[in-house]
Amino acid sequence: MRVRPGRFIIGWAGVGLVLASCVGGAESRDDLTELLQTRLEQHPRLPSLGAVVIVEGTIRGAGAVGLRKRGHPAMVTLDDKFHLGSCTKAFTATLAAVLVEEGRIEWGTALGESLRGLRPGLGWEGVTLEQLLTNTGGFPGSPPPEVWARAWTARGSATRQRELFLKDMLKEAPRFSPGGGFEYSNAGYAAAGAMLESAGGKSWEDLIRTKIFEPLGMKSGGFGAPASERDTPDQPWGHDAEGKPVAPGPGSDNPLAIAPAGAIQCSLPDLARFALLHMQRARDRVLTRESSFEKLHAPVREGYAMGWAAVERPWAGGPALTHMGSNTMFTALLWIAPERGFAAIVVSNMGQEAAAKACDEVVGDLVTRYLE
Repeated sequence: MRVRPGRFIIGWAGVGLVLASCVGGAESRDDLTELLQTRLEQHPRLPSLGAVVIVEGTIRGAGAVGLRKRGHPAMVTLDDKFHLGSCTKAFTATLAAVLVEEGRIEWGTALGESLRGLRPGLGWEGVTLEQLLTNTGGFPGSPPPEVWARAWTARGSATRQRELFLKDMLKEAPRFSPGGGFEYSNAGYAAAGAMLESAGGKSWEDLIRTKIFEPLGMKSGGFGAPASERDTPDQPWGHDAEGKPVAPGPGSDNPLAIAPAGAIQCSLPDLARFALLHMQRARDRVLTRESSFEKLHAPVREGYAMGWAAVERPWAGGPALTHMGSNTMFTALLWIAPERGFAAIVVSNMGQEAAAKACDEVVGDLVTRYLE
């Protein structure tokens, strides 16, 4: 889920009323089909590209081109669902802020306090929710191979699979003292998700649905591979590094153990609703405090905040928020420039190694067209 730095790419991979007016009104949007088709032809390995651009709080352009499944004639649509990979992390961090506002947990709540049943030892006891969400808690970038293999074969509920995964992960000491270093870690976000489950009394998936999807009107929001398990693609299929379609079902997404790090799927218009929440710092249906947004968006180490990288770009007119996500079969790239009222979202149903450059170029096209 890491990408090389580029012009746009980073090194890691009354809101109800506002969103209703923003996401509606398709007749007034610019059609981005030609722009996307040009980029798709320049990157023939990719099955599809989709994009949405927000300007001054309104969707100004949108489009989707290409195939749901290579070798099948079904075309992607703007309402199709794409897997967001590590862009899920911003959702998990936002959920944490919701539960903090509700008084169910604190940013300083520690693993040893929240997950007593797992008996965190070896230095894990004091790792806080905030440190996990900023990748400063000491979890490694890659789990030990044997732990990762067990995660793939685990059974039971998603919550149970996260418990088993963390039980394994906590047998090794932290990579560094809590707060004393930075390592981008899906396992750290799995731990944060487990803490939120403990505080919220529901699975991470149920909490995301009730605390974020439903208040924002994200009716397409879900988890895992978007398509149904059938030959005719009703939604986009992911594609592996060789460009082969990956059938929905086992192997079409990462293990449930790390879902809080990267498992959400939704449509482009619904992802725009989430982007608008963070662009406008809208205090209504999801979050109520300006301080919550300040916490989520403030970088701690290596430019990483909570589920976002906070970076400076001349075209942004100030700090920008960004993240790229990939489960190796889909790619999503988000950029938000609050000072310009601008956001760009680009997706593809192929992994980051193949799609990152094309997604980055589309963002550049949108910046040039709408800001420069």
